[in-house]
Amino acid sequence: MYRETQILNDSTAQLAGPDGSDMVINVGPQHPATHGVLHLVITLSGETIKKVEPHLGYIHRSIEKMCESLSYRQFIYVTSRMDYLSAHINNHACALCVEKGLQVEVPPRAQVIRVLMDELTRIASHELWWGAMAMDIGAFTPFFHAFRERESINDIMEETCGARLTMNYMVPGGVMHDLHPNFQQRVKDFLQLYKRKVSEYDELVTGNVIFQSRMKNVGVLSADDAVSYGCTGPVARGSGVSCDIRKLHPYEIYDKLEFDEVLETGGDSFARYMVRIREMNQSIKIIEQLIDNIPEGEFQAKTKAVLKLPKGEFYTRVETARGELGVYILSEGGTTPYRIKFRSPGFSNLSVLDTIARGGKIGDLIAMMGTLDLVIPDIDR
Repeated sequence: MYRETQILNDSTAQLAGPDGSDMVINVGPQHPATHGVLHLVITLSGETIKKVEPHLGYIHRSIEKMCESLSYRQFIYVTSRMDYLSAHINNHACALCVEKGLQVEVPPRAQVIRVLMDELTRIASHELWWGAMAMDIGAFTPFFHAFRERESINDIMEETCGARLTMNYMVPGGVMHDLHPNFQQRVKDFLQLYKRKVSEYDELVTGNVIFQSRMKNVGVLSADDAVSYGCTGPVARGSGVSCDIRKLHPYEIYDKLEFDEVLETGGDSFARYMVRIREMNQSIKIIEQLIDNIPEGEFQAKTKAVLKLPKGEFYTRVETARGELGVYILSEGGTTPYRIKFRSPGFSNLSVLDTIARGGKIGDLIAMMGTLDLVIPDIDR
């Protein structure tokens, strides 16, 4: 496939077809709308898209091989550099996999703290996506509104975890240290802020007739195609595919919480947009159930300083802000994994771009990409 693609070096466009009707253009690898180092080779007939071929490898870091040279405590934090907007949840998945191998029981307090951090992370990720999505299609103001709420979450993370983006807070057996004394009150303050401001989102973006015309019936993904490509997260749920790991395969305390799996059936860019907007409200619902019910007790189970997993294979999966993240560990009984494989949601979600873009207009491509919510280091790892 790679050799068949004509990559242009001398200019941004070139006539390619024998009749001179097709044009091939490059988008990226450095382009503001790709939100990372992503190279797209696009074949056009006029303004109509005939083919979109993504090219990866520009920021490949061999993360899985790096993890195989690190201990079971150390490799967890490398995953913060994959989907850096879901760093807590990535670390959580790895910790769960190690705990599965060690058969460690996580204290109830640690489980509640982990879920709180995961849902705050989900909201922060969706906030950034919402602002960037609106900005991509020409609405600049929402970007500042989104970062206003996101900064409140980052401040909470910094106070408890010591960092704002790659927090490195999860450890095998629980969390690294207990919550900051101000944590509960600051989370409650954020909940009140979000509830006051969420109506602005509908006023500025969701209900805007121009925004809707740019999103509705654009980039339609059928449920069958979503399943065939292995899509998960809001991309699949926007096509009516039930795939929320928190509901289908609950971990920690999710089976004890009341929340809804958000589904839309439109399959277009607007449906995927609405899934994420409604998911933020469900995360708020989860946090409200937990914030005044954090149990007393230990925040970390007792484990050995040097961890050794028994010989065997171990797999866990969680629901990140972009979909299903799976962690596979093959252990030979040593202090480091023999083999690690990550099943990240971004690669499968990116794979549908060609399908949803064909027959559409080049001006709508950015809207389609935006609703896939791509984080390139998660794909090109």
